[in-house]
Amino acid sequence: MNGRASDPERPAPEAFLRAAAQEGRGRLKVILGAAPGVGKTYEMLSDGAARRRAGIDVVVGIVETHGRAETEALTQGLEIIPRRLVDYQGRTLAEMDIDAILTRRPQLVLVDEFAHTNAPGSRHPKRHQDVEELLAAGIDVYTTLNVQHLESLNDVVASFTRVRVRETVPDGVLDNADVELVDIPPDELIERLRDGKVYVPAEATRALTHFFSKSNLSALRELALRRAAQAVDAQMLDYVRAHALAGNWAAGERVVVAISELPGADGLVRATKRLADALRAPWTAVHIDTPRAQGFGDAERQRLATVMQLATQLGAVVASVPAASVIDGLKSFVTEARATQIVVGKSARSRWFELRHGSVVDQLVRETPGVAVHVLPFDGGPTPPISTRRNSAEWGAPIGYAVALAMVAAVTLLGSGLFALGNLTNLALLYLLPVMTAATLYGLRTGLFAGLASSAAYNFFFIPPFYTFTIQDPSNVVTVLVLLGVAVATSQLAARVRAQAVLAAGSARINAALAGFARQLTGLSSEEDLAHVVSAEVARLFDLRALVLLPEDGELVLRGAYPPEDNMSGIEMAAALWVMDRGQAAGRGSETLPAADWLFHPLKVGERTLGVLGLAREDGKDPVRSDQLPLLMSLLDQSALALERIRLGDEMRDVAQLRERDRLRAALLSSVGHDLRTPLTAILGSVAELRSELGRDSATIDALEAEARRLNRFIANLLDMARVEAGALRLNLEATDLTDAVGSAVHEVRRSLTGHPINLDVAPNLPLVRVDAQLFHHCLINLLDNAGKYADPGTVITIAAARLRDELTLSVIDQGPGLPPGREADVFETFARIEGSDRSKGGTGLGLAIVKGFAEAMGLTIEARNRIEPPGAIFTLHVPAALLVSVRDEDA
Repeated sequence: MNGRASDPERPAPEAFLRAAAQEGRGRLKVILGAAPGVGKTYEMLSDGAARRRAGIDVVVGIVETHGRAETEALTQGLEIIPRRLVDYQGRTLAEMDIDAILTRRPQLVLVDEFAHTNAPGSRHPKRHQDVEELLAAGIDVYTTLNVQHLESLNDVVASFTRVRVRETVPDGVLDNADVELVDIPPDELIERLRDGKVYVPAEATRALTHFFSKSNLSALRELALRRAAQAVDAQMLDYVRAHALAGNWAAGERVVVAISELPGADGLVRATKRLADALRAPWTAVHIDTPRAQGFGDAERQRLATVMQLATQLGAVVASVPAASVIDGLKSFVTEARATQIVVGKSARSRWFELRHGSVVDQLVRETPGVAVHVLPFDGGPTPPISTRRNSAEWGAPIGYAVALAMVAAVTLLGSGLFALGNLTNLALLYLLPVMTAATLYGLRTGLFAGLASSAAYNFFFIPPFYTFTIQDPSNVVTVLVLLGVAVATSQLAARVRAQAVLAAGSARINAALAGFARQLTGLSSEEDLAHVVSAEVARLFDLRALVLLPEDGELVLRGAYPPEDNMSGIEMAAALWVMDRGQAAGRGSETLPAADWLFHPLKVGERTLGVLGLAREDGKDPVRSDQLPLLMSLLDQSALALERIRLGDEMRDVAQLRERDRLRAALLSSVGHDLRTPLTAILGSVAELRSELGRDSATIDALEAEARRLNRFIANLLDMARVEAGALRLNLEATDLTDAVGSAVHEVRRSLTGHPINLDVAPNLPLVRVDAQLFHHCLINLLDNAGKYADPGTVITIAAARLRDELTLSVIDQGPGLPPGREADVFETFARIEGSDRSKGGTGLGLAIVKGFAEAMGLTIEARNRIEPPGAIFTLHVPAALLVSVRDEDA
């Protein structure tokens, strides 16, 4: 990540922009808790009542009291907006009426359960999106949230509770919210649970043995405390930056480690990781990109890249800050980040180097008050001597010294000509020209060399006695010293301007490259084009070979390369697959499979890896220098976002096509069903009349009637399937006796069951089930028809019901070929016909799909599995305990 130091004495423009974005919007207050039952809703209602007494217009948008008397009592005296009723699959759901709230337009609205998922057909799929619309309208909102519903903590919570929360909210919704933490100790919450103040007794007992264990509650409590502290700290920093307040304002620790190319910097990073873990503090690894870094060799760049990658893997935020000097960059970054502790390394330099450069630590201590500075020795062995780092940026190239001497000689000749015209006393000023020019073109040391040469030339040629370095007049000594001092100061100023110009030019090149890259990605609409553009641009910007691999049918496929590449060796493909699976870099220059010729980086969005970018150099060296990593990371992020955009666009088009296909199919099913129903009814009536007139049995009439009834059931299945897929089912739940329901279904399909003895294993004392009698009848008919059709001739079909601890099961068991292992669930797919199974014979593949649709609409579940001895298939309807009705309950 690129880092940019800003002036800490000026208000941060980003903070002003965020503050301006809040103008005209309502304020959001999130009451955060570790778990259900800590008192979030109670606190929200109490705050709302207090605001109402203070004269604020407060309404209740939606509140879930869960039957708690003390919570319900707080709603007295508060205006409650009636809920909006939504019909969904025959059930009536009550949701918050956002339109009524907008019409009422109160000052403050109370909205419970921030992470709630709205019923299908609502304006927004999530309640937090409803809240966003209320805030945009200028209405303040108080809401409640459990910490496990935050998206970033979902995996963490699931790791120790073994429960994955499906309803989550993005962490960003808390960025501009006021967070209030409601907290009680785990023992007290467990006691409330046992007293029935959280759940009903049956649910409370189950919760105590699972989610509400003391270890889980303690961990959740810690997460809630941390997240609340982070929210407060972020808001505090935003305010401090917006008002340009001095100081680090450290309510919590913030650690920064300065990394470099020196051997042993990786040990510095690991030590900082241990320090941050001990302090439970966020930490940042920052590299100060000075002009000296432009002259790094391959070994130095590789060490720096390795250290930055290690810091990223250990959880640090990595930043690269351009600055004229290390101390200036560190001071600016530490001030901007409001760090409380900084870790720097102490190298094993010579005493001379320490005298010249070692004061960095002392200066950092003096000029960063309130920041603890940890100085740790590098443990990577002897540091290379400074003489091995000669480069044009720091020392000046040999040509620079030659040019400086030539300019001094030219000024000397010019001065000699002017001196011949008269004894001019200000000739020394001419020598500032080569000093400034040399420092600007070649750096500080070349400028200093030019200054020394200028002083010597002025003394030798223009100060009596001429052509010697002896100075007789003391005033001329002052002149030479002033000239030398001015030359040194001018060299430093010119070199600093040059360094800043170099940094500005580098930043401009990076920004231009990113802007051009983003502009090219904007117009792409296919993965193939994206792969070619990304590989070509990356190859051009870094002067190397590049390729893009994307997943296809479970394998990585080469989709673009520059220059063109058509194959990869086994080790390269292994490295690419590893990157795709792990989401981390691998290959040359990394710690994983470094023997590969290519370096592979993941194209990631969040935690998902969408593809792989491969890089390689013709000379076999490491593909990317450390100073190029920030640019490469930015290009990777942009490429991944563009790839995600293209895939989302393709998915939206697919969804639109599926919707249109489903609409046409539903219309066709409905049309065919209704158009065939009328003539078919007439056929059945004619068959009955013909049988009555003949007054005797006839095989022809029996066959005609059987086929007509089979066609009638097929049409009924078509209509039922259309109703299921359109969500147009209307439930009429009533207590139903299983014995009667099974008997009626057996009688309905008696012709399909011809030749199959029926074994009824349904106890008469089973409880009634609360289902829609007609839909339940259709479920049984289709299950029995399926069994009669696919069971072996003459075999017994068993209908068995059993009462278990928390459910009732009803199974239809046949004896036949059974189902293909591993594909039991596929038989419930619409129009799915599985060869070599219970679905291998004729039919449309609708019957079992209808069973599943009807069962789920009534709150039941359907399961298919194979029986072992004798072989066959078992289809089981599971009726949960909530739908069981005892005779006593029914009488009541």
